[in-house]
Amino acid sequence: MSLSRRRFFKRAVTQTAGIASIPMILSATLPKEDKQEKDRFSMFDDDGIVLFQGDSITDAGRNRERQLPNDAGSFGNGYALMAAASLLKKLPAKNLTIYNRGISGNKVYQLSDRWNEDCLDLNPDVLSILIGVNDYWHKRNGKYDGTVEIYENDYRALLERTKEALPDVKLVICEPFSVTGGSAIGDGWQEELKPYRKAAKKLSTEFDTLFVPYHKIFRKALEHAPAAYWSGDGVHPSMAGAQLMAGAWLKVVK
Repeated sequence: MSLSRRRFFKRAVTQTAGIASIPMILSATLPKEDKQEKDRFSMFDDDGIVLFQGDSITDAGRNRERQLPNDAGSFGNGYALMAAASLLKKLPAKNLTIYNRGISGNKVYQLSDRWNEDCLDLNPDVLSILIGVNDYWHKRNGKYDGTVEIYENDYRALLERTKEALPDVKLVICEPFSVTGGSAIGDGWQEELKPYRKAAKKLSTEFDTLFVPYHKIFRKALEHAPAAYWSGDGVHPSMAGAQLMAGAWLKVVK
């Protein structure tokens, strides 16, 4: 057998094992569901509005000129698309309107700068936020002078502003994460990102939100397939990584 064919079969085996392992990863890292399948997703109201917010992981190459709900081109190719498509499939009778407003490179203060137009004016019933990796990464590479204290304080102010304007909104805070072994994950990265993850969890508890522990999930995923399978650079998920994220998000929401 040629070397190229051996590599092909090795990749195929890894891919098959990785995809098949997603249910096991989620079962091992997330609490068991306490509702019957027919009772799940009760947090989504009839004619409800769902909004995904964040940075490039949420953006995922979406067409920002379209900005349409329930539209594949407006969602990019990441976890938000996969989670939204699954909701629309599972809950057709609820007539959900789902938006993606993630923008690549954003840090918390940049979410705040556009929050009226890209969140409050949309009046979401369910708001999911994944933000934080750039607050650390851009500091690490010298493009930003923020600190974890600024991250936490800015994030808290954003959540307070949101709850004041939308007191009944249901919040989902997603843990900023990185995948050990990714090409961008250098020495000290994981230890230095840890306070940002802790801050996100602290705010989730403070505001009584749902919490998606993505870092924990990706750590477990490395037991089933290498880093490159889930995220080449350790920050931006692959197709398999995006599917893992979507599955986790759907398992957390009630």
